Formats: sequence, C-alpha cells, structure tokens
Amino acid sequence: MSEQCSGNCGACGEECAERTESQDLHESPHELSKIKKVIAVVSGKGGVGKSLVTSMLAVTMNRRGYHSAVLDADVTGPSIPKMFGLKEKASGSDVGIFPVRTKTGIDIMSINLLLPNDTDPVVWRGPLIAGTVKQFWTDVIWGDVDYMFIDMPPGTGDVPLTVFQSIPVDGIIVVTSPQELVSMIVAKAVKMAEMMNIPILGLVENLSYFKCPDNGKEYRIFGESHIDEIAKEHNLQVLAKLPVDPDLSLNCDKGLIELFVGSWLDEAADLLDSKVEK
Repeated sequence: MSEQCSGNCGACGEECAERTESQDLHESPHELSKIKKVIAVVSGKGGVGKSLVTSMLAVTMNRRGYHSAVLDADVTGPSIPKMFGLKEKASGSDVGIFPVRTKTGIDIMSINLLLPNDTDPVVWRGPLIAGTVKQFWTDVIWGDVDYMFIDMPPGTGDVPLTVFQSIPVDGIIVVTSPQELVSMIVAKAVKMAEMMNIPILGLVENLSYFKCPDNGKEYRIFGESHIDEIAKEHNLQVLAKLPVDPDLSLNCDKGLIELFVGSWLDEAADLLDSKVEK
C-alpha cells in the first residue's frame, strides 16, 4: 500500500495487495432473521412465468416441512401477493418490518404489501427500487427461514445486480419458455450469474406443452422446446417442464396458488431438499 493511499480504490491505479483482495459486499439480514438458503428465480425476459415458479417452489418446499419465504424483488411488477390471495398489509415497529404470512405459513414481503392500493404504480428510478429490495433483506424480520425464494425482475439491470452483490444468494434457477429466441436471453442470464460467481441450479421451462384432456396428447402450442439444447450448451440441468394448465392459471387468478395440484417441481425440490437439513 502506498504511503499516500487515500483508501479510495476507485480513483487509484495501483495494484497493491489490499486492492486485489476480494471484498464481501453482502449485507447482513435483520438481527432477528436466520435464513439458511437463498434461491433467486430469474429470467432474461418478462412474461415467462417467473413469479409462478417462485410461488410454486415456496409452496412445494413448505409442503415438505420447511419454512419458506418469498422476497418479491420485482418492485415495478409485483404479483406474488395476488397469487397467494393476500389482502393484509405488512406492519412494522421500531424494531423492523414484519412480513405477511399466508394461510399455510409462507412469509411474504412485497412492495404491494406496503402500498395503500394494489393498483398504485411504482414510478421510481432504478437506484430507489434497488434500495427498496435491499431493505426487504436488511429491515424485514424474517425469523427462522429454511428457504427464501427471491422473485427477481426480468433482465440484468440494477435490481439483479443489487441482489447478487448485497444478498448471499446460494443458487439461481432460470425460468424459460419454448420460443427459440429464449436461448439468447438465457445465455445472458447465465453469463451474469457466472460473472457474479453464483451457481446455477438448473432451468425450468414454463408453457412447455398443453395436455389435451380429451385425448391425452401433448401439444406444443408455443413451438418446440429448446431447453434441452440450451441446458447442454451451458452444462446445466433441466429441473422441470411446466405445462399450460388452466387449473394452475385459475389458482393464480383466485389467489389460491397454495392449492395447486401437480408434481412438476418435485425434481427441483429434491435438489433443494439436499441443501438444508430439517
């Protein structure tokens, strides 16, 4: 270190030992929170069912006896409270903010749980949105959580960068759809995860097929799947292929995602199951 060192590495060109040492930029959660594993659910584009997969993963792990939580980081397009049918608003005290608990015991924090009206738009610039997400981690009293799932906004902008730098994410699940253009978008998400040195647990394809109730045949109404090719290209595991299911859509619309019936995410749950001891 130079004798004239000001401590501001950003304005310095010296390659001293102190500069090259990696720094842990992760923020600590609230002192009353104990969170074992953090899983971020990401997508390169919107509209592929990322919030659906996040909700179903939280429900699936909750059914296996774990305490699940969802941090809704999609501040400008929050849909998690609607899927769980939450009407109650989050409360707080001098100590911190309390998440809202669902009927089956899943803790949720979302900007819509703080706004007076669910339809109020969040017209904020990127830094303010990113700061809000960070506060969901540092100021919310989560208690004992086995799995926290973070519903990320689409893309690779301010909020994903803030989450990956500020929160100790243990793994990423990438949600895709069958369209061929998705391969390029998935590549962007994968490369960002690699840049941030966060392991990718696998891929989940939504809208993969429609199973006709009359003849039992599967129809690829959004085109042929490319997820196996994408997984092979990036040496990733395909965790699930979710169908177009009217009942599942109805559960989301009515706020009854906790009642969904299906074993599509069992393989993903088995993978997560091995990472936390009950």
